[in-house]
Amino acid sequence: MKKSKQFWVFAVLAIAIYAAVQFMISGGFLNNFYSNTLIFMGINIMLAVSLHLVIGITGQFSLGHAGFLAVGAYVSAIMTMKLDLPFFAAILIAGIAAALAGLVVGIPSLRLRGDYLAIATLGFAEIIRIIFLNIDYVGGAAGMQVTHLTTWTYTFICLFVTILVIVNFTNSRHGRACIAVRENEIAADAMGINTTYYKVLAFAIGSFFAGVAGALYAHNFYIIQPANFGFLKSIDILIYVVLGGLGSLSGAIVATILLTIVSTFLQDFPETRMIIYSLVLIIVMLYRPQGLMGKMEFTDYLKMWMRPKRGSQHEQ
Repeated sequence: MKKSKQFWVFAVLAIAIYAAVQFMISGGFLNNFYSNTLIFMGINIMLAVSLHLVIGITGQFSLGHAGFLAVGAYVSAIMTMKLDLPFFAAILIAGIAAALAGLVVGIPSLRLRGDYLAIATLGFAEIIRIIFLNIDYVGGAAGMQVTHLTTWTYTFICLFVTILVIVNFTNSRHGRACIAVRENEIAADAMGINTTYYKVLAFAIGSFFAGVAGALYAHNFYIIQPANFGFLKSIDILIYVVLGGLGSLSGAIVATILLTIVSTFLQDFPETRMIIYSLVLIIVMLYRPQGLMGKMEFTDYLKMWMRPKRGSQHEQ
């Protein structure tokens, strides 16, 4: 009953945010720059939340998220530009293709942990980038032209579903099993948890939503190139998760919003943009090494805020 109430509060709040933004876009209060910034922010949040499941919940250090993003971007572009499929179908197929890629990289990498797993997933992302770089069917190094189909509505729906699925998965027994794998894989295995299954499942789900984000990413710009999905893109997504706090979905969202705004509004200062961006990260890591929210969620802070109020009322 309590979780059901939280869901409806989340749903009503989300619908209110969507309606307010859509009203401002339709009424011309938000120009193309600001609406595109919101869409790009939504895509980044999807990437951060999907990687949060792999690193923050299951404890698998992955540096290959840009590879799944690339798979989703190129597959969706092929579906719409080459095969003339509708955009919603291209989004779904892109997610499935990225999930299959997640299985391909997840199964062989199960014996690896920590830095070794990071290197293996990074290698996978580079393999994907080089493959697209050498395929003339998708434009090779010159890139592939893509029709602009991504809208605020598509972005919001995909973002809403992403957060809803990952929150419910985390709160389920499957999510608790993934957390057990993160805390101590040997102990989890001894308790009868199928660690192999849950690590592969986390990779597949995280990859699926990264692929969906890739579809939105590809159709938000007029051209996609393999250079867009290099090593630094994976690092960007990793920073969102680490800066927000490993294990905190709310923290990943807050960090993504903060860094997207900082990065976007410093575009006019290309010389100092990366310096300021890096300084923000260094300062936060120095004074808040556990991340902006640690392992806490918004609901945890709400409970802490409500508890003293109830106590004071009881004393009166």
